[in-house]
Amino acid sequence: MVVTLSKPSIRLLATDIDGTLLNPQFQISPGDLDALQRAHVAGVEIVLVTGRRHQFALPIARQLGFDLWLISSNGAVTRSLAGETFHRDLMPRETCRRLCGEMQEFRGNTVLTFDKETRGAIVLEHLDELSASIRRWLEKNLEYIEFVIPIEQALVTDPVQAMFCGSTARMKQALQALERAGMDGLVTVLRTEYPERDLSMIDVLTAGCSKGHALERWAAYRGFRREEVMAIGDNHNDVEMLEFAGHPVIMGNACEELRGRGWTVTLGNDQCGVAAALEEIVGQSKEVVGR
Repeated sequence: MVVTLSKPSIRLLATDIDGTLLNPQFQISPGDLDALQRAHVAGVEIVLVTGRRHQFALPIARQLGFDLWLISSNGAVTRSLAGETFHRDLMPRETCRRLCGEMQEFRGNTVLTFDKETRGAIVLEHLDELSASIRRWLEKNLEYIEFVIPIEQALVTDPVQAMFCGSTARMKQALQALERAGMDGLVTVLRTEYPERDLSMIDVLTAGCSKGHALERWAAYRGFRREEVMAIGDNHNDVEMLEFAGHPVIMGNACEELRGRGWTVTLGNDQCGVAAALEEIVGQSKEVVGR
């Protein structure tokens, strides 16, 4: 069906980056950029909430043209565009050490990230078992990558997270292995999938860490009620963020898990879906597709 949002009193907008703010060409479409800038001028606070590392999200954030905060690494780090840190949820190194041991057969799919902006921010043993899609991401981050064998030797400080990445089939096996590992209560497991690229990423963070938890913390700090928060996302790792927001919106290209929950559905990321979701906020009259 088609619904028109009744001028919601939105004070905080949280938007995902990949698959949401970025179009299929991995760029911010002019229409989405214009809508976000107009929302900012109208007094709506914008926060980017992403699975990317803070440093890797910065080039996207800077394109918006105004100061803002980023919730990165699926909620593990909340930091301003200027580099001021509000909160970090790091994984205890001993928990990560146990995780690496339990996931021994997926060692070639394992990537550790650390909260620093020098070589060693991204650590892995080798590239051999990583898919072509994730290898392109690694090549863009080459200056931050360090190869360490065994990977546990990199755990001299607490990491931000561990990530397992590969084909959809391979990561289905990894999820099953994680379930057998018996680490419930120690870690949070989040999943991001791009079936058209046969790419799946499993992010393992410290217990309780998620985009939703971080957004709830930030909203409370800023004095915003849930009813004043809109969140826009497209993938499995956005669920907690969307559940928290009083106005959850999913992209037209959203994964199947997000559908059927009664959440508003906007246009796809190839049709300026973020701008369509923001029309009422920025004073336009266009309708938003919903279900």
